[in-house]
Amino acid sequence: MMKLSIGCMAGRMAGCLPATLSLLLAALWICPALAGGPELTIAVAGTERVFDRDTLLARPDAVSVDIPADVSYGRPMRYRAVPLASLLGTADFPAGAVLEGVASDGFTAQLPPALCLRTGPDGAVAFLAVEPAEQPWPNLPGKEVSAGPFYLVWVRPEASGVRSEQWPYQLARIVGSDDPLRRWPQLAVEPGLAADSPARAGQAVFLTQCMACHTLNGAGSATMGPDLNRPMNPTEYLTPAGLKRLIRDPRSVRTWPGQQMPAFDPAMLNDADLDRVIAYLGHMAGRKSM
Repeated sequence: MMKLSIGCMAGRMAGCLPATLSLLLAALWICPALAGGPELTIAVAGTERVFDRDTLLARPDAVSVDIPADVSYGRPMRYRAVPLASLLGTADFPAGAVLEGVASDGFTAQLPPALCLRTGPDGAVAFLAVEPAEQPWPNLPGKEVSAGPFYLVWVRPEASGVRSEQWPYQLARIVGSDDPLRRWPQLAVEPGLAADSPARAGQAVFLTQCMACHTLNGAGSATMGPDLNRPMNPTEYLTPAGLKRLIRDPRSVRTWPGQQMPAFDPAMLNDADLDRVIAYLGHMAGRKSM
């Protein structure tokens, strides 16, 4: 894979200086990329590129975007941001490909390339919001950190059905990958299941909404939450009403130090999709793989 660094050029002075001075300069040297602050890696189409904060903020396509209902902050927010489509470097993705937005805490959002490449006025548009060093964002509700340094936000998300788990904050990497069901066949429902089965519909909800934090049958890239099928599936030890309540508002069922799972109100996960994902979990309880 080709690797490019955006915004860093190392000096080559040490070879013509006395050894003591060379060591001193080596200790004091600050690479411009480091001076440019935190970095985001984008690896797609066989090329890996690294963008630092200040380089991104200085781009000519950086704009101010207003988000009336920010999913993570729960209120209107304004950001300095760059269109994600202009950072991907290609519009040529194979059929079934996905982009994974990987956060520093292991959260991994599944992002359809076609959605991320949108730039028109009639649908959702993805922007990479960049937290300026001199104007840090507020802490996230209930947390001691902000959504920065990089946060994927959406203009008009409702126009394209963008889900709450497709707003990864503290973003570290965006990686092109294969279709999850091709990478991990153990996520798939029984092949003979009816096309209109709630469990089959719930599979799609799970891939977008739940796999950002959880694995199932050991499949998935996320590292935040427990596996949801092994050794036991939650439908095997929770009542349907209890499981629904746990997903809607985890703290109403149980709390523990370091609890991270957020509540999912109907605007984030409607009742029909909640029923579908529970149907999928129930179906997968009979399809464990070790």
